[in-house]
Amino acid sequence: MIRFLQTPGPIKKIVLGGMLLVICGAMVITLVPGGLGSTVGLGGPGEGVIATVDGSQVTTLDVNRTADNMLREQFPKAGAQAAMLRPYFAQRALENLISQKAILAEANRLGLRATDAEVRDELQFGRYSQVFFPGGNFIGQDQYQARLDQAGITIPQFESEIKDQILFQKLRDLVAGSATVTDAQVREDFDKKNTKVKLEYAVLDKDAIAKSINPSDAELKAFYEKTKAAYNNSVPEKRKIKYAVIGNIELAAQAQVTPQELQSYYDQHRDEYRVDQQVNVRHILIKTPLAGADGKVDQKGLDAARKKAEDILKQVKAGGDFSALAKKNSEDTGSAENGGSLGWIGKGRTVPQFESAAFSLPKGATSDLVQSSYGFHIIRVDDKQDAHLKTLAEVKDQIEPILKQQKVARAAEAAASGLVSQARTQGLDAAASAKGYQVINTDFVSRNDALPGIGTAPQFMDAVFAATEKAPPASAQLPQGSAVFQVQGIKPPSTPTFEEVRSKVETEFKNERTGTLLSQKTQELSDRAKTGHDLKKAAKELNATVKTSDLVLPDGQVPDIGSMSGQASSAFTMKQGEISGPIQAANAGIVFSVAEKQEPTEQDFTAKKDEIRDGLLQSKQAELFGLFVGNLREQMEKSKKIQINPQEKEKLTRATGGGVEGE
Repeated sequence: MIRFLQTPGPIKKIVLGGMLLVICGAMVITLVPGGLGSTVGLGGPGEGVIATVDGSQVTTLDVNRTADNMLREQFPKAGAQAAMLRPYFAQRALENLISQKAILAEANRLGLRATDAEVRDELQFGRYSQVFFPGGNFIGQDQYQARLDQAGITIPQFESEIKDQILFQKLRDLVAGSATVTDAQVREDFDKKNTKVKLEYAVLDKDAIAKSINPSDAELKAFYEKTKAAYNNSVPEKRKIKYAVIGNIELAAQAQVTPQELQSYYDQHRDEYRVDQQVNVRHILIKTPLAGADGKVDQKGLDAARKKAEDILKQVKAGGDFSALAKKNSEDTGSAENGGSLGWIGKGRTVPQFESAAFSLPKGATSDLVQSSYGFHIIRVDDKQDAHLKTLAEVKDQIEPILKQQKVARAAEAAASGLVSQARTQGLDAAASAKGYQVINTDFVSRNDALPGIGTAPQFMDAVFAATEKAPPASAQLPQGSAVFQVQGIKPPSTPTFEEVRSKVETEFKNERTGTLLSQKTQELSDRAKTGHDLKKAAKELNATVKTSDLVLPDGQVPDIGSMSGQASSAFTMKQGEISGPIQAANAGIVFSVAEKQEPTEQDFTAKKDEIRDGLLQSKQAELFGLFVGNLREQMEKSKKIQINPQEKEKLTRATGGGVEGE
C-alpha cells in the first residue's frame, strides 16, 4: 500500500498524469490587502532567498517556478509577450508563496494536524482518485513511484505536500466556518439580480449638438490662449541629416558558404539536430464523467462510456474507416475534425497510459481500449520514427542561411567601419562616392518620419537624435543593413502658432463645448420632465428622441444607454413612472422613466434560493478568510516572522527573462 512518510517538501505545482495538479492550489490568496512592506536587517534572508516565513524559506527558484506555472496556465500562448508579463507574475507568485507559508505556520501553531489516513482518503477519493485509484483500485506501489518520478517529485515530498493542502483546508474551514447567510440576505440578493425593468428613455444625440457648434476665429483664438500650455513644445525636435546606406542585399549576393564551413557548423551543433523517438498517431476519445464533490465517479456514466467505446472499437476492428469514425464519434474536438490525428508526438507529451500504448504499437496497428484520466482512447499509429541524428544533407538548407547571415553581418560591419574612417578624413560625400554609395540629403525630419531608402527605422533615428550637430560621421544599424550619417542641422522643439494648429484647436473647442452643452441640455431635460411629470413632452421641447427598451435584468444592455450595471442601475431602485436624473452615455445624454417593473415570482425564488444561499456563503467565506490572511500577514511582518530580502526582491521585479518552461 502507499507509504506515508514525514519528509517535508516545497509547495509547488507538478504535472501528474497529463493533468496540472496544483499542490496547495487552493492556497493561492487573491484577497491579501497591501503589499510587502517588510524590511530585512541582520540575520535576514541570504542570497537566493527572497523571504523567510517563520523560519521557512521562499527561494528565487520557488518563485520562478510558480510564476512560470501561473503564466503558462493563464497565458498559454503569450509567446514573446511572456517576458513583459513575467515580472508581474513573479510578484504575484511571491505574494502567494509567502501567504501559503504563513497559513501553514498558523495552522501548525494552532495544533492542526493532517494524518496519514487523511492523506490516504485524499488520494483515494479526492482530486487524484482517477490517477492513483482508477475504478477504486490502487495502481500499485511501482506505478505510484513511476508516475511521481515522471512528474519530478519524490513520494515523501508529494505526500508531505498533500498534508500541507489538508492543513490549509482545515484552517480555512475553522476561520470561514463562522460565516452565515440569513434568509433576508438571500431574498435581497435574489430580488436584486432577478428584477426586470422596461425603460422609456429620451436620447440627446451628442453628434447633433456638435454639428450646431460653429465657433468664430475670435472664440478659437481665445480658446488657444487659454489652453496654450498644452501646446508648449508640442512641435517635436527635427534634424537635417545626410547618410549613405550599406545594404545587406548587395553583400548577400557576394557571400558564399563553403562545404568546410557547413561541416564545421554542423559538427559544433549536432545536439540541435538530434530527433527523439516519435509516433504519428490518431485517436478516438470517449470521455468519462469527472469525480463529484465527494471524489467519486458516477459508475453508470463510466459504464456507458466504456460500452460506447467498445462499440466503436468493434467497428474499427471490423475494417471501419478510422478517420471517419473519429470525425463522427471522438469527443476530443480539437483532433476529431482532422480524423483524430494528433500528428507527430514525442515522449512526455501525453498522459502515461496513452504514451505507453502509442509507443508500444507497431506502425499501422490499432490499440484496444486505453483508459486515462480523460476517458477511453482507441489509438491508431500511422507512422513511427526512431531516435536519430539528422545528416548534414538533411539540415544543409537550415545551416546555410545562418552562416550567410553571419557573413553578411560581418561584411556590413566592416564596410560601415571603413566608410566611417574614410568619411572622417575626406568627408562623407567623397568617401561614399569613392566606395560607390549614394549620399542622401534630407530636409528637417522628426524622429518618427520615414526616410528615403530606409523607411521607418527607430534604431537608426535613435542614433541620429543622440548625435550632436556637425559631429563626425557615425554608423547605425538598419533593418536591412547599416548607414553612415552626419547631422547637418537641428531645430529644437517649439510651440506652434495658432495658425499652425487651428484645426486641432477647433476640434478640441468643439469637443469641450459639446460636452458642456450636452450636460446642460440633459439636466434641463430631466428637470422639465420631473416638473411636468411628462418625459415625452420635455423630450419634444428639446428635440430629444424617445425610445422604449425591452424588459432587462441588472446585467443586461440597453441601446444608447449601454450596461444597466452603470449609472442606469438606479432604475432598479426607482418606482414605476419615476423619472431619472441626467445620465451621460458614450455618445448621448439620457433621461429615462421606469415604464414597467417586473418582480421575480415566488416560484423562481424557491427554485434558486439554495443556489443563491450557497453562492453568498462561499463569497462570505472567501472574504472572511481573505481578511484573516491579511491580518495574519500584517502581524507576522510586524513581529519579523516574515522578512523580505530587498536585493533579491528587486532582482525579481525588474527581471525580463526567465521565460515559461517548455516554450
